[in-house]
Amino acid sequence: MPVEVKEYFKSGRRLAKKVIAQEDFTLRIEFDNGEVKTYDMKEALKGKVFAPIRNWDRFKEVHIDNSGCIAWDTDPYLDISTDSCYIYGN
Repeated sequence: MPVEVKEYFKSGRRLAKKVIAQEDFTLRIEFDNGEVKTYDMKEALKGKVFAPIRNWDRFKEVHIDNSGCIAWDTDPYLDISTDSCYIYGN
């Protein structure tokens, strides 16, 4: 397990409080500890899994679902762990 992942879980998980889609296909995410991170989706959008949200009109429909994940309604299985967003976001 990478060091940054170990450190993250050692200090406790973070919950996303708000997510906003940016026109450059990044997500601006506000976490429960007050931090704001930007998670870049451009590389992920090249793959098959995220193909349904390559279109801006679909991408901007992002929200936090009932389980606390970053999600889109276009596909009930299309979501991103907030842990990943926190660890790998800038």
